[in-house]
Amino acid sequence: MEKKEFCIPFSGLKQGKHEFKYVIENEFFESFGYTDFNSTKIELKVLLNKTSTMLELELVANGIVNVACDITNEPYNQDISAELELVVKFGEVFNDDSDEILIIPHREHQVNISQYVYETIVLAVPQKRIHPGVVDGSLDSGALKRLEELQPKETKIKTEDTDPRWDALKKLITDK
Repeated sequence: MEKKEFCIPFSGLKQGKHEFKYVIENEFFESFGYTDFNSTKIELKVLLNKTSTMLELELVANGIVNVACDITNEPYNQDISAELELVVKFGEVFNDDSDEILIIPHREHQVNISQYVYETIVLAVPQKRIHPGVVDGSLDSGALKRLEELQPKETKIKTEDTDPRWDALKKLITDK
């Protein structure tokens, strides 16, 4: 998926360091067909170091994605922070098999980083998404109340009702 705003034209740049800034919102992810985010507000800084033989890119993303909690399905803002270092080399044919090295043909004059931005941000979101209110107990949710109601009740077994044969077996385990 080619995103024109994420094509960095390097042919006109002098050797040395250059900085590019982007604000990434939900439309970016939707264009990849990714709909797990309710909304996003991510600032991306791309540092490009151009040398005579290669390009070194450092992508740094910080921001918030609004996602649904896996337990309660309540939406919440998840802070994310991600970094990726990418080396762009020149070769005969395009090759993006490696996660850290991209090879583009000698005739190219720009590099598209949209796929790398997408993957870096999506992978920065925790696999298990839990609302902070669930963790600290402050979230008042119908789903949480229902889960508590359905939780199995602890029952205490009366020791006088146990079979003495089992007591003998339990003793074997504890007498090691």
